[in-house]
Amino acid sequence: MLLNRNITPAVLRSMSYGELDALAEEIRAFIVDSVTTHGGHLGSNLGAVELTLALHRVFNSPTDAIIWDTGHQAYVHKIVTGRSHMFEQLRKPGGLSGYPSREESEHDWVENSHASTSLSYAHGLALAYQSAEKRGGLRRRVVAVIGDGSMTGGMAFEGLNNLGHSNLDVVIIFNDNGRSYAPTVSRLSERLARLAVNPAFVQQQERVERILGDLPLVGDHMDRVMEAVKAGVRELSESPSFFADLGVRYTGPFDGHDIRNLERSLRHAAELKGPVVVHVLTDKGRGYEPAERDPIKRMHDTSQTKHGSYTQAFADAIVKEAENRPELVAITAAMPDSTGLLAFKDRFPDRFVDVGIAEQHAVTSAAGMAMGGLRPVVAIYSTFLTRAFDQVNLDVGLHRQPVVFCLDRAGITGDDGPSHHGILDMALLTKVPGMCVMAPSSYQELEAMLAQALEMTDGPVAIRWPKTAARHVGENELGVGLAGRKVRNGETVCLLAVGKMLEAAEEAAEALADRGVSASVWDVRVVAPLDEAMLSDARAHAVVVTAEDGIREGGAGACIAAALSKMDGDGEAPAVRILGIPTSYLPHGKPDEILAACGLDAAGIVAAALGALG
Repeated sequence: MLLNRNITPAVLRSMSYGELDALAEEIRAFIVDSVTTHGGHLGSNLGAVELTLALHRVFNSPTDAIIWDTGHQAYVHKIVTGRSHMFEQLRKPGGLSGYPSREESEHDWVENSHASTSLSYAHGLALAYQSAEKRGGLRRRVVAVIGDGSMTGGMAFEGLNNLGHSNLDVVIIFNDNGRSYAPTVSRLSERLARLAVNPAFVQQQERVERILGDLPLVGDHMDRVMEAVKAGVRELSESPSFFADLGVRYTGPFDGHDIRNLERSLRHAAELKGPVVVHVLTDKGRGYEPAERDPIKRMHDTSQTKHGSYTQAFADAIVKEAENRPELVAITAAMPDSTGLLAFKDRFPDRFVDVGIAEQHAVTSAAGMAMGGLRPVVAIYSTFLTRAFDQVNLDVGLHRQPVVFCLDRAGITGDDGPSHHGILDMALLTKVPGMCVMAPSSYQELEAMLAQALEMTDGPVAIRWPKTAARHVGENELGVGLAGRKVRNGETVCLLAVGKMLEAAEEAAEALADRGVSASVWDVRVVAPLDEAMLSDARAHAVVVTAEDGIREGGAGACIAAALSKMDGDGEAPAVRILGIPTSYLPHGKPDEILAACGLDAAGIVAAALGALG
């Protein structure tokens, strides 16, 4: 097998096109085997095989910088830069990251899992390279591979605008598979899709490709090529003037699975001065029938969990609420399936809004909807909401609009690594005046909290829940309104648990009882505003331990400690221990293992309580 060789960019350049086609099929089989075994992103990588091979034959990585946007389409890039042997440890602790990683390889420039950032990185790198070249350095090229819906994000357009204005040498590969997590939402994508099948454009493209194939791209021959390109653009009524208006050349669309023609197109683009878009059409999930049959995500991420999850609880609850609330509108940023909104979309298509990968727009649009009398529910990952915190604070919070934020994947998410851990939401949202922040500890509690949130009209509400499975409880185990819920009575230690940490707190209370220490346990439920009755009860104990799967500094525990310090009461104030996530970038790993390492399991809670007792 060709893949048994130590594949490097230099080895790729020595291969024939026949060998490259065979290698592409071997890589697809290797990725399917690796991802179905270890989890990870499948469809996006299967679609980028030939494109990646062509890129590494034309550009000299890492001297030339190749930036992946989003990073979940970079598995093939990892394979051809000498890391195929690491896929046995894909997304395992200490093993291969599911995204580009600067610690792994000099070929990885950006640890990019949040979308639409590559053009801004490219602008900065190209400016630095230009400066170095003027001082006598070698010419280094910058390539931004933007795909999987990233061109729907506002930041991408900001970067594109500045690239056109600066006229920096950047090759922008528009990897157009028509999708992000779900089918891409974009008028630009629709326009380019029409262009791809325009007979006049196809005819002109074939004419140009014949010239490119027959002539070296130097001297007078380049002038002939450029004249052909210009003539083709003039002939077409549907040419992509959007890019031209921004000062960016456009070439394509090209078949993203034809290595020979891709290579010619990329070499042509690399010789041009200024920014140029190379529009490449690829099939997400190509070569793997289960992915090709998946109409929604093309098996974007094989590690998603749904059945019995908090996500499923939300999916059920929002449809139920919408049946009785015609004003309810659901909003997502390119993730209707991952956030549990597919059933809502099917049932209420006119009340479903997918804005593409544009979180800032989603939040401010929701504020406008609320101003107009609708009840918008914004369903988004915790880590992605942080991209729109300014809009949450000043567009929603300042105007006290009743927007409900439903934050999936809050807390430690595990295998996707530091960019996906949702650990900042409580620290940030509790600083928004008037924001109510809820954290359910069960499937049924989430349903009750969504109903409660939709009854509140004096400001925004956020409900946050983890990726892990949700436990099921009876009606007698649910809280009421905005109050905390006392789960266990004790005398010496009070354990205040946020969300999923309730289970660990209950186990810790049992372990403390075995040591002769009596512990109360509270399900905090509402992080802001804090329940005064819960605080009063906690104040009566000798030790208070808070536990949350969010960042410790400024988080829920810090708010509780501050509130307790201001309370009057009999006797000395309790010793308070705050358990949470440290201020650091946590690597990928199993959620329970990461939480245990942070002291956020029963053993860690017991140790904190006993330590405080001396």
